[in-house]
Amino acid sequence: MFLGPAGFLLSWVAGFVDTSAFIILFGIFTAHVTGNIALAGSSFVSSDEKTTITRLLMLPTFVVAVALTSLLARYARHKKWPVFAVLLTAEAVALTGFLIIGTSLSPALMLDVQEEYILPIGMAGVVAMAIQNGLMKEAKGVFKSYIPTTVMTGNTTQLTIDMVQYLLAKLSPASNPTAQLEAEEALERMSRVFPVITGFALGGLGAAYLILLAETWWSLVLPLAIISILAVAAYVEFNRTSTQAEAESSVEAQMAVAVEATAVERPSDDSALFRSEV
Repeated sequence: MFLGPAGFLLSWVAGFVDTSAFIILFGIFTAHVTGNIALAGSSFVSSDEKTTITRLLMLPTFVVAVALTSLLARYARHKKWPVFAVLLTAEAVALTGFLIIGTSLSPALMLDVQEEYILPIGMAGVVAMAIQNGLMKEAKGVFKSYIPTTVMTGNTTQLTIDMVQYLLAKLSPASNPTAQLEAEEALERMSRVFPVITGFALGGLGAAYLILLAETWWSLVLPLAIISILAVAAYVEFNRTSTQAEAESSVEAQMAVAVEATAVERPSDDSALFRSEV
């Protein structure tokens, strides 16, 4: 299991990227597709064909990016590479592309809403966040359980349910044998979900402040740096655990050889003793 504040940092990145894109791209969501579908419907009703097409194109972009992420994860597992580190590297590359495209094209958006610029920037951002969505599903064993870091609706629902369960368990009679267990389970889940929600909110607030202050995409250097650091940490953790596992396997192999050698020597000792007695 990958220890440390990875869930918090990933949700911070998603909140930052999603808010940045929403502000500069006039209402494009990059971290999830639900909002784009809803806003596409609104644009369609308003007879804004270009905006409708732009927002709808985010859906196939997201799907293709998730599919490619899944294929990359399967290939990494086949090669026995660290899946979490590989997918974080892919996200870092995608965020780099998002940064380059955004800083190159976004100045024109400060003057006017131009869909020909919004589309490539938005698609680059969707690709980066689609990789993170796929990462949370494909990096099996990294986290204790699946918790989305890009969409907070399910997390908020789970947090609310756990709060209700915890309060009811605490208000239950002391004679209830399952109350304490339910309270502990709810508290444990809340300890994992709450940092993710907090990270997303703080990322959004940070993006709103920096984007409105600087009015450029250069603030995306921050999430790029965080993902890059996480990737390096994941590679280091993988190498450490691999080296430890190899050392343990070597010790076990040596012990097995020693036991086998002892088992082979014993019969000859016994036969020699038998001959001496005769």
